[in-house]
Amino acid sequence: MAKDKLMDFDKALELFEPVLGFEIHVELNTETKMFSAAANPANSAHHGAEPNTLVAPVDMGLPGSLPVVNETAVRYSISLGLALGCSIAPSSRFARKNYFYPDLGKNYQISQYDEPIAFEGQVDVELADGTIVTVPIERAHMEEDAGKLTHMGGSTGRIQGAEFSLVDYNRAGVPLVEIVTKPIFGAEHRAPEIAKAYIATIRDIVIALGISEARMERGNLRCDANVSLRPRGQEKLGTRTETKNVNSMRSVERAVRYEIQRQAAILAAGGTITQETRHWHEDTGTTSPGRPKSDADDYRYFPEPDLLPVVPAPELIEHLRAALPEPPAARRRRLKADWGFTDLEFQDVVNGGLLAEVEATVAAGAAPASARKWWTGEITRIANARAAEPAALIEPASVAHLQKLVDDGSLTDKLARQVLEGVIDGEGSPQEVVDARGLAVVSDDGALIAAIDEALASQPDVLAKIRDGKVQAAGAIIGAVMKAMKGQADAARVRELILERAAQ
Repeated sequence: MAKDKLMDFDKALELFEPVLGFEIHVELNTETKMFSAAANPANSAHHGAEPNTLVAPVDMGLPGSLPVVNETAVRYSISLGLALGCSIAPSSRFARKNYFYPDLGKNYQISQYDEPIAFEGQVDVELADGTIVTVPIERAHMEEDAGKLTHMGGSTGRIQGAEFSLVDYNRAGVPLVEIVTKPIFGAEHRAPEIAKAYIATIRDIVIALGISEARMERGNLRCDANVSLRPRGQEKLGTRTETKNVNSMRSVERAVRYEIQRQAAILAAGGTITQETRHWHEDTGTTSPGRPKSDADDYRYFPEPDLLPVVPAPELIEHLRAALPEPPAARRRRLKADWGFTDLEFQDVVNGGLLAEVEATVAAGAAPASARKWWTGEITRIANARAAEPAALIEPASVAHLQKLVDDGSLTDKLARQVLEGVIDGEGSPQEVVDARGLAVVSDDGALIAAIDEALASQPDVLAKIRDGKVQAAGAIIGAVMKAMKGQADAARVRELILERAAQ
């Protein structure tokens, strides 16, 4: 595949105005699927099940099977629409979207077309410097997810070059809400930042509502990013591309930047943009062509004949409206005050997309400063090294457990970092890693005194300096003892014992 030519980002913004649009798919964490009684793998209780074990006849598209709407999914969808500032339709209808779906046995998707459950909203997105950008929402509609194909025998994991494909119907029928924005104008040089912040805001909203696990690495929340450019001064919109299923906030930011630079290079050279889907490649930080796409894709939508319209009672809508959690911006202000963070400390958490993780770690018993330290420090470092999202590596409860071992003196910070790596590598809980690796701090004063006496005996000159009042010389003895203890000693306790022994 030929490498795309890219224009310098700042130069691209001098010549062209970027126009953005996003389609976010949110998998709802209901107990069962959208139209069947099969367990929902988007609910953490059922995540990771063996392929094709969470299925019902309607998920497989078997003849004679009929869909039944999941009432909880409808409630969740209304709550999300309200949180996005949308109007809720007094009546909405499901439709059949006909398309070649090798991972949907019935070969069509039940979605909503011209009668979505929620429409005409807006959401305020806060950027790193406190700037508020209002993103207009066109609609939020209910639909079902497709299954999952695994392409076998090729070198890339894609269908091209594969010998055969395996289909897993576990995900088929998982309840989704698709959130579609209107075109976003005025993003300018902050377009990549706005993309990342918008995804983070939607993630915050669905987590606060409790309607989705919102784990992007699991596909609970997926984003299609639309980017077009138009020459400065031109009113007509440029041709857009749609980068599909980007699965991290950082990747959405990078994909938008890349498309701006790629499209600008083509347009500046007199070329034209093909309206198409694009695939994002995390390893190379590039996009590649998918399939051509027009604004009038013929999906042959028609009303789903097996389902009645959804007609929520006005009382239900008002009940759900009254139960909405605080808006993300208000929540951030409250958490910053509750935690006592400085602007810089709090912004590190927000910029890392770690607000929910820090909040959950604090709720599990860790001090706010400790929770922030782990998530923005060592966990993020490991995530960056592995090209992963921090939240995908470890659960907040495990981080709180790890910090408790530090707080009660069972671990030093250095040992805790080793334990963290063990937990991330799947060796078990923090305590299980400590036990298996033998990493607990040596708390037996007898063992420490023996090591101290040996170090003092081997360095009599240092002992003499300590006895002369030069207590900073104890550092050499501390180092020797820590080495003898393989780092499994409390340096502060070692220092106390050294001074006690030297005074005798």
